[in-house]
Amino acid sequence: MSNAPRTRPLSPHLSIYKPIPTMVMSIVHRITGAALYFGTILVAWWLIAAASGEVYFDFVNDIFSSLFGRLVLFGYTWALVHHMLGGIRHFIWDLGKGFDKDVTTKMAWATLAGSIVLTVLIWIIGYSVRMGG
Repeated sequence: MSNAPRTRPLSPHLSIYKPIPTMVMSIVHRITGAALYFGTILVAWWLIAAASGEVYFDFVNDIFSSLFGRLVLFGYTWALVHHMLGGIRHFIWDLGKGFDKDVTTKMAWATLAGSIVLTVLIWIIGYSVRMGG
């Protein structure tokens, strides 16, 4: 190996890029995908508790119905919806549509806004059904 200085440029790092909505939504899509693994473990835990008996099921339900538990479940719901909408966005791209710069940016913002609105709507419907009306 030579001690000569490198004359070729180094690969650019993320820190030199200006964040744009499509890039941020791509990163968030990956993060929500990873978060869904954790959330699926929670769903499995709840199902195992349901099969294990009333005492253990009540214990798990108490955890999920606490403020912290509800925040985690709300976050899981948002991650699920956001990841789904990101998947739909990628499916549209797989069809060869929506590659214009303006369209990709609008789709990125729509993914974020849609995930927030749908998550809140799901929780409103859930609480309405739970309260009986």
